[in-house]
Amino acid sequence: MPETILGFVLRSSGRHQAALAVLSVLVFLLSAAPLELQRRVINVLVDRGAFETVLWLAAAYVGVVLSEQSLKLCLNVYRGWVAEDSVRRLRSLVGEYADRATRDVSGEEAGVEISMVLDEAEPIGGFTGVSLSEPLLQGGVLASVIVYMLYLDWRMALLGLAFFLPQVVFVPLLQRAINRRAQSRILVKRGISGGLVSRISAGRGASEGRIGWGWTQDPIERVFTLNMGIYRIKFTMNLLMNMMHHLAVGSALCFGGWQVLQGKIEVGTVVAVVAGLGKLNDPWGDIVNWARELAVVGVKYRLFAGVLEGLVTPADARPPT
Repeated sequence: MPETILGFVLRSSGRHQAALAVLSVLVFLLSAAPLELQRRVINVLVDRGAFETVLWLAAAYVGVVLSEQSLKLCLNVYRGWVAEDSVRRLRSLVGEYADRATRDVSGEEAGVEISMVLDEAEPIGGFTGVSLSEPLLQGGVLASVIVYMLYLDWRMALLGLAFFLPQVVFVPLLQRAINRRAQSRILVKRGISGGLVSRISAGRGASEGRIGWGWTQDPIERVFTLNMGIYRIKFTMNLLMNMMHHLAVGSALCFGGWQVLQGKIEVGTVVAVVAGLGKLNDPWGDIVNWARELAVVGVKYRLFAGVLEGLVTPADARPPT
C-alpha cells in the first residue's frame, strides 16, 4: 500500500479526484456573485431606483444561487460514491491480505482484522471523497470572497480579516492534541477487539456461556476519557473560532458604519463586506475540519497499512505507534 493517505487517494481514485476538482472550481467561481447582486439591490433601494432593476437583479440572484446549489448537489453525491467505493476497496484488501498471510495469525490479530473491516476502513475510505476537492472548493471560496471584499473596501476588509489571524496560532496547537488522543483511541480499541477474539478462541468461560468482561473495564474507561478529551478540545476550538468571527463582523459594522455616515462608501458596500465575512466563516471552518480529518485519518491509515504489511511478511511486524 502507499505510504501516505494522499498516496492511497491518488492511486485508488485519481481520475475521480480530477473530476471532483473541476466541479469544485465551478462552485467556487460562483461564490462571490450573490454578494455583488445583493449589494446592487440594496444600493438601488437606498437610491429609490426603478423596480424593474430590482426585479432583474433578484432574478439573476436566484439563478446564480440555483446554479451553485445544483453543482454542489452533484459534487456531494459524487464525493459520496468515491468515498463508499474506497471503503469497499479497503475492506476487500483486509480479506486479500489475510488470505495471503505468510504466518499464523493469533486471536488478537484476528480481532484487529475484524476491527479494521468493520470500523477503521470507514473513516479512511470516507476521507477519500473529500481529500482533494474539499480544500480546493473551500480555499477557492475563501480566495474569491476575500478578493471581492478587498475590491469593495480594502481597509474594512483587512480590519475584519485581522481577526482570523489568531486562529493560525491556536488551531494547529489544539489539533495536535486531538491527533494524539485519536491515535491512542485506535490502539486501545484494537486491544479490546483482539482480547475478545483471543478469549473466545481459548474457550475461556465457555462452560458458563460467557467470556468474562471484567478485563474490558479499564480499556473502555480509557476510550471514554480519550473521547471526552477530544470533545473538550474540539468544542473549545469551535468556540474560539466563532468568537473571532463575531469580533470581525462587529469591527466591520463599526468602521463601515462610520464611513457611511461620512459619505465615503455606500450602504450596500457595508452589507456586502459583512455578508462576505459571514460567508468566510463556513469555508474556513470546513478547511480546519478537513485539516483535522487529514491528520487523524493519516494516523489511522498508517496503523491500517502497518497491520496489512505485517500479515504478509515473515517478521512479527506491529502497527507503528
